Amino acid sequence: MIDPSQTSDLDLHYMRRALELARRGIGVTSPNPAVGCVILDRAGQVVGEGWHEYDLLDHAEIVALREATTHAHDRVHGGTAYITLEPCSITGRTPPCTNALIKAGLVRVVVATIDPNPAVVGRGLEALRAAGIEVSVGLCERESRRLNEGFARWIQHHRPFVLMKVAMTLDARIAPPPAQQTPHAPYWITSELARAAVQPLRWAADATMVGVDTVLADDPWMTDRSGLRRRRPLLRIVLDSALRMPLDCKLVRTAQNDVVVFTVSHDEARIREFENRGVRIEIMPAESGRVPLEKVLDKLGEEGILTLLAETGTRLNTAFLAAGLVDRLHLFISPQIMGSDAVPAFKGLPSFVHMTGVEVERYGDDLGLSSLLRDPWAKVGVQ
Repeated sequence: MIDPSQTSDLDLHYMRRALELARRGIGVTSPNPAVGCVILDRAGQVVGEGWHEYDLLDHAEIVALREATTHAHDRVHGGTAYITLEPCSITGRTPPCTNALIKAGLVRVVVATIDPNPAVVGRGLEALRAAGIEVSVGLCERESRRLNEGFARWIQHHRPFVLMKVAMTLDARIAPPPAQQTPHAPYWITSELARAAVQPLRWAADATMVGVDTVLADDPWMTDRSGLRRRRPLLRIVLDSALRMPLDCKLVRTAQNDVVVFTVSHDEARIREFENRGVRIEIMPAESGRVPLEKVLDKLGEEGILTLLAETGTRLNTAFLAAGLVDRLHLFISPQIMGSDAVPAFKGLPSFVHMTGVEVERYGDDLGLSSLLRDPWAKVGVQ
């Protein structure tokens, strides 16, 4: 863990800048982590900055070093690097970043958090220290880990980080009583401000999921309307055991190989109808007649899905929570009470769900509450 006596306000300033750079990689780094880097020369002047984009291959450290050495290589020698994630020490699509940092002649490296990748964890720091470089770890650790929760879950457990979003009233209702609902038309629980806050969540996710009951009730688009750049299309997922999803719903009409239906149905004619419209069908082994949630997560992990945004209804909300599959719960709460006849957000949960370290935001009169239910970084200790 970092010793506060070895850091300064300037260290904090430059690490925060590195985090700003890392955030530029949201939407364009998956399945890699979002990383930022700032390099100072021996006089304390910024000479290089960089962040990672998957399609551009080079990691943040290499981008920053290239900028720093374009005009004067000797300015890097004796300098300091601020990096939001431990530099890699293995050869993947690119050579190890630790080698480049050592070769550049840096004398100090400040790292926000170590890499959760079991093939890397701690080894990059060991290499830097073995080369005589002073290494500090843990500055802005919380912020860096928050940025890469999806990567930490996926790289260690081969499953996506499950972020469950629920828009509900004060009495935990997500829709009016069925008799008061209009078919295929959503009832907005929260304000436009709160609904707009959902788009950045979709932008940062690789996939979003609903159940077929939500499709039948609301006919959603499930698209990323943030307008922000992303590397690959948002994968839109429907859990539909019996393939009840209408062929004329918005999801099917807009499918461009970005809609996947997980089912236990073997209805070949129905499957062909969906596939002819650009919808991928994944047949899963039934568990109690339902699509098995854990096997769905395993399949998504195999496809490199780091973060899954679950925008499900009562049954799936309850099933995901009951199975302990939700990593972060994000509640959007509207100050209204619908009453006991309205549709509940959860029903029949077998155990208590406790939110700790809650992040709170205001969207006009609405509230946003976000909390980790299980820490994807739990196995990763600061070295």
